[in-house]
Amino acid sequence: MSRTEEFEELRPLLFSIAYRILGSESRAHHAVEETRLGYERASAVPASPRAFLSAEVTRIARAARHPAPAPPAPAAAVLLLERLSPLERAVFALREIFGCGTAQIASAVGCSEAVSRRLTAAATAPPAAAGGPAPYWPDRLAGADQIARVLAAVVPALGRIGVTMRPGEVDGGPGAVFHDRNGTALGALALGILDGRIQTVRWTAAPGDSGGRNTAA
Repeated sequence: MSRTEEFEELRPLLFSIAYRILGSESRAHHAVEETRLGYERASAVPASPRAFLSAEVTRIARAARHPAPAPPAPAAAVLLLERLSPLERAVFALREIFGCGTAQIASAVGCSEAVSRRLTAAATAPPAAAGGPAPYWPDRLAGADQIARVLAAVVPALGRIGVTMRPGEVDGGPGAVFHDRNGTALGALALGILDGRIQTVRWTAAPGDSGGRNTAA
């Protein structure tokens, strides 16, 4: 059995260990992927891959549980988004903005769940030179220029995988609802408009949807 086959056979176990420590599916996937990379680079094959990998993913997950402080500055989040490829931007939006799980991302993109996990790990991984975790995506953005940059990055990327944005009332005001290629509502954005310009954007659940992201401004 190759080293890759050994790892894939143990992936469910490693994910369960990481998830138990971190309590986050996306962060658990990051820990597992970091473990995989370390295992592939290891010069010697351990006598017990199961024991070695279990110990490694535990160490990585525990280190990630209390990372160095990194305030979720909106500007940093926008820069994070702009560094991604169009497909990675779409996957990032599905995961971090709309809170979609692996299966829903796979359905929206039109790929297998295994590919969905890999895309999610790549799209949400911290920048290599950042020295810490990637900033969390803010639920609310303010400022016309920043909002324009975000929408210019997110909307075309989602459109490339068949996601549509339909204008509509959201939380009693103007907004838009996003649907995937199958017509499933993914989430919505509520717009704060002043003097004819968009001043704030707040990501929320789609109207009538009890799931997804639904936070106050």
